[in-house]
Amino acid sequence: MKYDELVWFVVKGRTFAEKVLGSASGNPDAKAGAIVEAAPDLVMSHENTFLVSKSFSEFGLGRPWDPSKIVLILDHRTPANTAQTATVHARIRNLARDIGVAKFYDAGSGICHQLLIEDRLVRPGQLVLGTDSHTTTAGAVGAFATGIGATEMAGVWATGSLWLKVPESIKVELSGHLAKGTYTKDVALHLASVLGPSGADYRCMEFGGPLMQDLPMAGRMVLCNMSVEVGAKAAVVVPDAVTEEWFRGYSQATISPVRSDPDAAFERRIELDVSKLPPTVSGPHRVEDAKSIDKQMGVRIDQAFIGTCTNGRLEDLIAAAQVLKGRKVSPTCRLIVAPASRRVLEDAMDMGVVQTIVAAGGTILPPGCGPCLGAHEGVLGPGEVCISSSNRNFKGRMGSEESEIYLASPATVAASALEGRIADPRRYLE
Repeated sequence: MKYDELVWFVVKGRTFAEKVLGSASGNPDAKAGAIVEAAPDLVMSHENTFLVSKSFSEFGLGRPWDPSKIVLILDHRTPANTAQTATVHARIRNLARDIGVAKFYDAGSGICHQLLIEDRLVRPGQLVLGTDSHTTTAGAVGAFATGIGATEMAGVWATGSLWLKVPESIKVELSGHLAKGTYTKDVALHLASVLGPSGADYRCMEFGGPLMQDLPMAGRMVLCNMSVEVGAKAAVVVPDAVTEEWFRGYSQATISPVRSDPDAAFERRIELDVSKLPPTVSGPHRVEDAKSIDKQMGVRIDQAFIGTCTNGRLEDLIAAAQVLKGRKVSPTCRLIVAPASRRVLEDAMDMGVVQTIVAAGGTILPPGCGPCLGAHEGVLGPGEVCISSSNRNFKGRMGSEESEIYLASPATVAASALEGRIADPRRYLE
């Protein structure tokens, strides 16, 4: 028996990533490290659809390979902030109509990653490609979802496939229960401090463990979303009863969960008991520079922002409202809130959450990415400091390169808005 045959005999199991990419490429025996030509189940682009279309036109093919698998969403610069952006939006609207895509979301509908999951467009076991690095968010429902470039997407539009390397996988086992004032965002920031910016470089992070029984879909989306910040190619939460409940009642959603085999080979295993994890704050300038709240308290802030594809969901707005209720934002700080989708905004209004935020002095922006990418709304000036529930705090991310961004949970952001400095949310939740 040859050595490679012996290895195959000892390790028969396959990881989630190996199974999904093996199936998508018609190569069921594909193992980590193999290069496969995989056919996606769904592809997504936002404003950079303009770049995709421009590259695609060079092929001279007329229409993409399968419009029924294409979703286009306007979310990054909405409403249009310049005449140039408005022109791009108009061209994308016309393109969506002309080629008959599966779904088109116009400005104000929400953020691409939120909408794919919220409307159950992504299902377990699928291969999803998006022209945005945080496409990994869709792993929350058990899909292999990853970001690619606009030129690569043009190639997918032309051929219906993409060359991908099957990644090694990292198993993350989370146990315990989150204490009051600590949220999934704190877990994600802590993991970033443990792994660093490239600790999961081109790996598939697979989240499991007892904590998952406590995490609704919103929390799972946070973990998969933030995995990009440690270099992950994809991230997935092992499908379970919560996943099944998420799709219950959606007759068109065929559920075919894909899970790693018990004897699958993981490159690394990480175990974390979250029970004693405190509220955590990251930054400025580096996501992995995350510390417990007691080491960051007191830093002066000019702006507090709640929203984005990481933490703009209903659960996040509720957590912020619990801190803000009956209180007022500091006169030295401005609080900006951008719901992740129109549905989130509507539900928050029905529950009185929006009213609580506004009464406290917060400003509600249209559903979308908002200040996160520094395009228009909530841009920071030189010397200004922001605490944000977003996923990135790179220098210049939200405007001036002379500004600073700290990352935290929506509750910590809300508490900080009240004091005009980084503050512990737990004192407002007792």
